[in-house]
Amino acid sequence: MRVIIIGGVAAGMSAAAKLKRMNKDAQVVVYEKTDIVSFGACGLPYFVGGFFDNPNNMIARTPEKFKESGIELFINHEVLSVDFDNKKVIVKDIENNKEIEDTYDKLMIATGASAIIPPIKNVKLKNVHTLKNMEDGKIIKEIISSDEIKKVAIIGAGFIGLEAVEAMKKQNKEVSVIQMGERILQEVFDKEITDLLEAELRKHKVDLYLKTTVTELKGDDKVKKVITDKGEIDADLVIIATGVRPNTSFLDSSKINMLKNGAIIVDEYGKTSVKDVYSAGDCATIKNIVTGKDSYIPLATGANKLGRIVGENLAGENNKFQGSLASSCIKVMDMEAARVGIGENEAKDLGLNYKTKFIEDMNQTSYYPGREKIYVKVIYNSDTKVILGGQVCGYKDCVQRANVLACCIFNKMTTNELGMLDLCYAPPFARTWDVLNVVGNVCK
Repeated sequence: MRVIIIGGVAAGMSAAAKLKRMNKDAQVVVYEKTDIVSFGACGLPYFVGGFFDNPNNMIARTPEKFKESGIELFINHEVLSVDFDNKKVIVKDIENNKEIEDTYDKLMIATGASAIIPPIKNVKLKNVHTLKNMEDGKIIKEIISSDEIKKVAIIGAGFIGLEAVEAMKKQNKEVSVIQMGERILQEVFDKEITDLLEAELRKHKVDLYLKTTVTELKGDDKVKKVITDKGEIDADLVIIATGVRPNTSFLDSSKINMLKNGAIIVDEYGKTSVKDVYSAGDCATIKNIVTGKDSYIPLATGANKLGRIVGENLAGENNKFQGSLASSCIKVMDMEAARVGIGENEAKDLGLNYKTKFIEDMNQTSYYPGREKIYVKVIYNSDTKVILGGQVCGYKDCVQRANVLACCIFNKMTTNELGMLDLCYAPPFARTWDVLNVVGNVCK
């Protein structure tokens, strides 16, 4: 059996490694467009900010290690097209500028996603970059090492944009964040949480420009100003972090089912609408556990897990992936925030009969050093009390509490059960009634 995997980052290499372990006789061929595989892009903002200096820390496994396991890995090879009817791919050897044809018995598409570049005039000026791949990270790290770079403008207030804020502040840069929407992280968190995070940014002297659209960049050679519909912002470096788009434009969309944004629709086995073709990662959908819908959730956790399931199924298994809760978290300067399940707007759009509760409490006892405020919001079914979503924000240990909520939602627990859940207690870690117990009980 010859299996071709297009893309060698999270999902693709998880599948390749699992398949090869389960079926040593399988011919596993991976084509990767870049020269880096098994790369954790989530570490890029922290590499750029100087939290660590060796970029290889973000590489889980080298190409050599994969080849030693018997995987035929071709880096700097871009798949240009797929002929699903005849089970063929056209591949470009980038280094030698040659095209080759290859055939498969089974195929996996794991091409990930690329940064979206908004229609901004002069966006190709020097010192204007995205922060999506290793090359981006190395370039930006080099640029900000110069004392000439004093002011950084970040366009976009999603995960990457806000993680880049901390990186730039650690390098003592003046930072402006420009967001077209009315809130930061508005696709992830409800307003109660984003209000807290916005206050934290302002406390650290980050200039927030909300409901602001960038129209143009100005500079003779290098960027010097960001022009918006509300005025000008000085900038020596611009980081564009306005979201990602699935890398599926090389595919014939009439042959394979996709969402409007180009994400390949897959079922719980990782199968696409085309026989013997699988997909996973940032180029594909993933099943939302709460809604049951095919959703676009480009997170490393889901990519690795569904990639592993695909690897098992390519090896002959018939295993289902349990789905995603879109569990995600972020550090915004000194604050932590996390969300699991669905938010209030999603519950509203789905027409659910729901209620919410948002509380402020303390993370631990008053007499042990380190006491801080902690905030929790839960979304739950009004009739059954089953928890549908949760969001947590605070300064110490809040993200790990969101993991408890993830378990509750996965197991369809009620707010009443959360209120009496036997959680760990000791003065340095919690109160006798933890904040999660409290929010469960006040939902009554």
